[in-house]
Amino acid sequence: MNKSERLLQLLTLLRTRRTAVTARTLAERLGVSERTLYRDIQSLTLSGVPIDGEAGVGYRLGRGSFVPPLMFTEDEIEALLLGVRMVQGWGDEDMGAAADSALHKIRSVLPDKMLQDQERQRNTFLVPDTQRREKARFGALIRRAIKERQTLWLNYRDEQGNQTQREGNPLGLIYWGAAWTLVAWCRLRDDHRMFRLDRILDLKPTGQQFQLESHQTLEAYIRQHDPEFVDRAFS
Repeated sequence: MNKSERLLQLLTLLRTRRTAVTARTLAERLGVSERTLYRDIQSLTLSGVPIDGEAGVGYRLGRGSFVPPLMFTEDEIEALLLGVRMVQGWGDEDMGAAADSALHKIRSVLPDKMLQDQERQRNTFLVPDTQRREKARFGALIRRAIKERQTLWLNYRDEQGNQTQREGNPLGLIYWGAAWTLVAWCRLRDDHRMFRLDRILDLKPTGQQFQLESHQTLEAYIRQHDPEFVDRAFS
């Protein structure tokens, strides 16, 4: 990340803490050296951010610093917390880390009372990550291929245990409650196909980019099976 992004993340970390946090802890969270962390603290201070620091104790935002609250209701906070827990329990590790980071940013701008209520309820919503690594395997790679429109090669084992190799244009990921599935335009079958992530033995990007025709899209596939869902999901 560049310096401006790092400074914003550092400020977010300080906002989420009510007590001082050491330079070593902050540096580890940001993935930088303590020397870089000291320079970043100095940059924030020079820009007018009130930061109190004490040797051997750490840093915290100074008294009087004001962070405008977001207009979240209690139900909205509970929904966000549950969503984070679901992503952490069912998604791949990268997505889980991103959800946790987003939650920290949200908590950093909550009014004190709402933050205290959220802290008391943080263990109310639990989503066990049973076999998460198997169910969400290759998730980060697939998401990147979808964004970059890059064809994937798969070594796949079907329900009967038969292995097959396919090349497909990845369109989207769907979670059915028991398994993640990749929806792709299969080049061998020249049609949509679904592949369970926990049955993919190996997966690699081919380096080839693809373009989609209207009948090959994820929306076109879902419209065949649940037109009402398309209206909700793609509106």
